[in-house]
Amino acid sequence: MNAVKHDETPSAGEALLVEPSALSPGRRALTTVLRSRELSIFLVLVAVVVVATAKNSGFLFSSDGWRNFLLNPSILVLLAVGQAVVIITRNVDLSVGSVLAFTAYLTGRLFIDQPGIPLVVVVLLAVLAGAVLGLVNGVLVAYGKVPALVITLGTLYIYRGVVLTWAGSDRINRGDTPADFQALGTKTVLTIPVLTIVALVVLALVGYYLHTARGGRELYAIGSDPDAAVLYGLKVRQRVLAAFVLSGALAGLAGVLFAARYGAVTSSTGSGIELQAVAAVVIGGVAIFGGSGTVWGAAIGAFLLVTINRALPTIGIDPFWQGAVVGALILGAIVLDRVLAARQANKLAEARDA
Repeated sequence: MNAVKHDETPSAGEALLVEPSALSPGRRALTTVLRSRELSIFLVLVAVVVVATAKNSGFLFSSDGWRNFLLNPSILVLLAVGQAVVIITRNVDLSVGSVLAFTAYLTGRLFIDQPGIPLVVVVLLAVLAGAVLGLVNGVLVAYGKVPALVITLGTLYIYRGVVLTWAGSDRINRGDTPADFQALGTKTVLTIPVLTIVALVVLALVGYYLHTARGGRELYAIGSDPDAAVLYGLKVRQRVLAAFVLSGALAGLAGVLFAARYGAVTSSTGSGIELQAVAAVVIGGVAIFGGSGTVWGAAIGAFLLVTINRALPTIGIDPFWQGAVVGALILGAIVLDRVLAARQANKLAEARDA
């Protein structure tokens, strides 16, 4: 089971030509960085920004351009972080878009029905509501032993149906929420939007936990080989349950940020964003079969997806091809994962033979 630790990042599939133990610590760290999937995706992101900025300098080098570059992906980053943790355990959560819609509408209703309610209380209630919805998913998957794809596809429609019944044709407008809440969607600190800061703090906390805590390492072990994890005595059910609760809680927080960012909330809010979250995770190097990847890569994948959708019209590419580009990135990421996994397996076999 200790070997699972090396699957901490997607670069685990890229065996070094030189035995890592033969390198100095500094060179070993440099080699790891240079071969990391996160760096590769980051360089693609940089290339997209450079090309778009060359076509239109305002894409990045303007107050709105820089602000939109940081602000637009913040909600997707939160969803991608939660989704990454679930996928690392060899599961998937397709209900996050519906959870986001539920908590976004809940946020608006709380402000309308409870005038003067503190902002902190609203945020906590929305996160708690998302966690409860994630708990339902986790119980059914971990204890009901039903495939996560089936469970979360079902709860996607159930949660969306609840929102449709609750909201109907009603909608939350920006004027229905207090001014200090509206300011969250536009306020910046040293040119960095507050919503982006919130997303980055969550990213840092979850990434640190996965990298250093025993529970985080066990999530990778479970995703690498669930049966072996059970035999080893890991708390598989509890860890999987916790992963879904975290995903739901972050989707709940994303719902609050959505209401602050866009103001208007309807029953169709968040439709399709769950697929964007999965795409961001896969593009960011998290193996769809679990056991490897990082939330850092998932966050970069989220930035890349949002930036591509904003950059393609800027450089004159027809909107029709935006989906095709994203699809090509997903297929490329999956193929690359398979190739790297095969290379790693071959190198391990050679090492055993030697």
